[in-house]
Amino acid sequence: MFFSSSSSNHLSFHHASQPITLELDRSTAANTNTNNTNTTTLTDNSNSTRDHPHQPLLSELCRALTPACHLQPLLFNGHLQTMWTAAAAVAAAATARATADEPRIYYRRKIFEADDRAYAGTFAVDFVVDPFEDEDEDADANVEEGKEGKARPRPTLPPRTAYFGADGKEEEDLLAPSTDTCPMLVALHGLSGGSHEGYVREVLAPLVGGGGGGGGWKACVVNSRGCALSTISSGILFNARATWDVRAVINWLHARFPNRPLLAVGFSLGANILVNYLGEEGAGCVLKGAAVCSNPWNLEVGSLALQRTWLGRELYSRVMADGLKRLIEIHKDQVVMNARISLEGVRRAKYLYDFDREIQCPTWGYPTVGAYYRDASSCDALLAVRVPLFALNAEDDPIAVREAIPFDEFKRNPYTVLCTTSKGGHLGWFESGGGRWFVKPMTRFLMTMARQVKVSCPDDLEVPGAGNARFNPVRRKLYIHE
Repeated sequence: MFFSSSSSNHLSFHHASQPITLELDRSTAANTNTNNTNTTTLTDNSNSTRDHPHQPLLSELCRALTPACHLQPLLFNGHLQTMWTAAAAVAAAATARATADEPRIYYRRKIFEADDRAYAGTFAVDFVVDPFEDEDEDADANVEEGKEGKARPRPTLPPRTAYFGADGKEEEDLLAPSTDTCPMLVALHGLSGGSHEGYVREVLAPLVGGGGGGGGWKACVVNSRGCALSTISSGILFNARATWDVRAVINWLHARFPNRPLLAVGFSLGANILVNYLGEEGAGCVLKGAAVCSNPWNLEVGSLALQRTWLGRELYSRVMADGLKRLIEIHKDQVVMNARISLEGVRRAKYLYDFDREIQCPTWGYPTVGAYYRDASSCDALLAVRVPLFALNAEDDPIAVREAIPFDEFKRNPYTVLCTTSKGGHLGWFESGGGRWFVKPMTRFLMTMARQVKVSCPDDLEVPGAGNARFNPVRRKLYIHE
């Protein structure tokens, strides 16, 4: 089923014919601050509540929380929106500063050790904290190479990020076990990105209050191994189905803060990883809800789409490969601990699929890059999701292409709702007045799930089968030997 808006940017909603029913906490809903542009309640839209305003369908909730989409007219197609996203990221990295339109989010970094020997190694998680003095942000990062007196060492951490103090007091104050009910968000970034990315910070800001916690939320970002200037301690990096680190963090948070509503958000590759995690956890998932943005869904379809056009090959695929090759160079001493990886082969990789053939195939034992893409895609895992999931994709996205979106799977799982826009690009959706449109529906959904949805009351659901046959949507073709 779908719903269309009259906006110049066409919105469509895709979901099961009988989505799950949610029960809203009436006391919380009544006290919601409707003056906040990032907050709304379902009862604000009487056309979406049917006869039971406090027991909406998930699809009704998502529609009511999604505003009209009016994008910057100069960025009139997916390529321009996507390139503007990349340009903003490059500018921020070059200056080590947040622009006037971007929120300043401050982090303290904690290093986790994998508790599963099959995925041995360390990874970094950045927790949002109150602002602190940051030397890198005040330094002149826009220096010309070779200018006398202007040499600047490579930063050891991204801007506005620091390790917890050596005395452990600050870490203990922030992460000590607690029975509080403060909502907490776990965020997963895109390919070779990190907690510093603008799209991550823009979603975090209205929830945590610009970096201090004024929004009432706690939040952390799970950095993929080797990303965001994190160090690695083994030859195990990450892939598109690397659910092990986010699982470890969510389990750790749930044990430490048992009363906190836990929610998650994923962007691009992080969205693919998050949906795979949700599918693997199934009905046992401890999250209260999740939102994903610009998920590539079917990686093999997406890869073939990139290879079909000059822009896909020479711009997007090549740029993504270059970013990953830079990560490998930074961590080459650890990467070569895996004797199956040829560093020279990685350096010769020209496109993203070349890189994946040189890294992912030998690391995980996939015989071909196509086998890796098929196994790591999240389009089948979507069928096993058993928590409310709201997904956003732009139909003109040149990377997470429309043909890779699992429309039929959304129609078979009542726990999931997909909103597509006719324009927006990849992680773009830049509006005329500044900012990104996707921040509004995503944060509204997360706020509502955390504060207003008291109980999820679906019927038991099984993945359809034929007779004694049953389809397992999260069956791994890859088997890890400890």
